[in-house]
Amino acid sequence: QVQLVESGGGLAQAGGSLSLSCAASGAFSRVDNMGWYRQAPGKQRELVASIHSDGSTNVADSVETRFTISRDNAKNVVDLHMNSLKPEDTALYYCNADVALKNGPFTYNYWGQGTQVTVSS
Repeated sequence: QVQLVESGGGLAQAGGSLSLSCAASGAFSRVDNMGWYRQAPGKQRELVASIHSDGSTNVADSVETRFTISRDNAKNVVDLHMNSLKPEDTALYYCNADVALKNGPFTYNYWGQGTQVTVSS
């Protein structure tokens, strides 16, 4: 069983900063992509940023100059540092990971429970 445990988030004022962290745990051999998605009320879930174990990243245009994603491969932890927050960043943020289990060669996609980020104007 693989678990993604999220921490961080909360309430910030516009222009402020918040950080999110997500740790993968369980019986797996490796974690390929790790990242963050978000879903605002009435909107579809969208990619915020992801990072592969090789360090390559994929970051949404809307946050590219404000958010930074980083990763500790040894600890299977991914962090999202959010600066210059805007009210439109308000959403439920979900950790996501592609994990290869110990009993097979394939990767499976897992989601965290979600952590709320609220930005007030």
